[in-house]
Amino acid sequence: MEVLYSSTRNSDKKITASQAILKGLAEDGGLFVPDHIPSLTCSMRDLADKSYQETAYEVMKLFLTDFTQAELKKCIERAYDSKFDTDVIAPIVEAEGTYYLELFHGATIAFKDMALSILPHLMITSAKKNHVENEIVILTATSGDTGKAALAGFADVEGTKIIVFYPKNGVSPIQEKQMVTQKGANTFVVGIHGNFDDAQAGVKELFSDKELAQELADAGLQFSSANSINIGRLVPQVVYYVYAYAKLLKEDKLSDGERMNVVVPTGNFGNILAAFYAKQMGVPIGKLICASNENKVLYDFFTTGRYDRNREFVLTSSPSMDILISSNLERLLYRVAGEDAEQNAALMESLARTGAYEITEQMREQLVDFYGNYASEKETANRISSMYENTGYVLDTHTAVASAVYQKYVEDTKDKTVTVIASTASPFKFTRNVMNAIDGKYDTMSDFELVDKLSAISNVDVPTAVAQLKTAPVVHDHVCDKTEMKAIVKHFLGVDA
Repeated sequence: MEVLYSSTRNSDKKITASQAILKGLAEDGGLFVPDHIPSLTCSMRDLADKSYQETAYEVMKLFLTDFTQAELKKCIERAYDSKFDTDVIAPIVEAEGTYYLELFHGATIAFKDMALSILPHLMITSAKKNHVENEIVILTATSGDTGKAALAGFADVEGTKIIVFYPKNGVSPIQEKQMVTQKGANTFVVGIHGNFDDAQAGVKELFSDKELAQELADAGLQFSSANSINIGRLVPQVVYYVYAYAKLLKEDKLSDGERMNVVVPTGNFGNILAAFYAKQMGVPIGKLICASNENKVLYDFFTTGRYDRNREFVLTSSPSMDILISSNLERLLYRVAGEDAEQNAALMESLARTGAYEITEQMREQLVDFYGNYASEKETANRISSMYENTGYVLDTHTAVASAVYQKYVEDTKDKTVTVIASTASPFKFTRNVMNAIDGKYDTMSDFELVDKLSAISNVDVPTAVAQLKTAPVVHDHVCDKTEMKAIVKHFLGVDA
């Protein structure tokens, strides 16, 4: 059955998956959502014997119904190849009785690789399917990981350019160096004076600028997005939750039909929304545990039903979660509002105007599968330390937030359901905070000395993505104010004359 897509703010106009991937963001500022969540056509028992690539096909074919079998399989084959440093793509590691789904074995050692390895191929295929002759300009904001993963995915891809904005002082040193050393004649990286929300708001404003869109069209260009607001980012993320359940079933860690809880360190809400979609497809997922850091806007939302971004923005050791506007939450709101686009648009208008909104009691009742909590900076560091001391396994700062929140969940509920924690980044990406958590004596070392020390104490080889940074030259040194984003985009694209 064909799946069509419409905006969360206007459900009247339906478009195909490939058209939604090309647009990225709807013209009315809404996010594209499927007109229904398809059910899995392959049993979990059958999926248990499939590779990651085969599982990806079984899931993605149900959402991307205007792609042919050959097109989709070609995209998957090109995405999940030797750029990942493990054959299984997403290994599952058991530690202290909980399963860590390692999503950081791609080219940029963060979970964003899982989707951004395939998005360029989906996008180029979509352009051909829709006879698009314009050059596609990927415009994206990043809190650290999406930027590098998108740059790596789109670098020198014919028919595309990519522009990434990031908060100048809001990412880790290694995250920043990964971006500013990115090669590729079609890549452009800009630090902004502001936080991630400022960058994301600026990008959304550029997407909705009709005058700019016309200028680009006249120059043979059009915008699209690589953020998780793009449905082509979200659908590949559903895959690894299906895969995780199937693999635990294969290894007899759970029985067929037994529920599995999922814990996700959450910023922009795309990763946990993918788990929600997997549950809607028929994966026996129980609780969706939403883990926040000290920017606990989502914890407050799940606790009170009120979303309020009017608060101090905290720079933490888990920068990819330093977000006060979780864009993908809009997709969940649309669903729990009974797919009422008008009601959803009103909530988003309230957020834009006042920085807050409150959902109805009826909507809150449909969020019973979600549990929200947060971990302080001290709790995050303590979790890294205790896990290392007890098992020798090293968590990155984001995964440590999830692990600490999971401990709180068990304490609150006594629920001992088999649980998978999404391990979203390699500890090598946040070495200083990780090593300081293990022992403060390491703080006198340089960043790259810390990398070598982390490798030694964890018995894990330094990832190629980090090793290469030691000698990589900086090729992007652009910095601007958030009010200058439009001007710098036009200059890079040569439409400022």
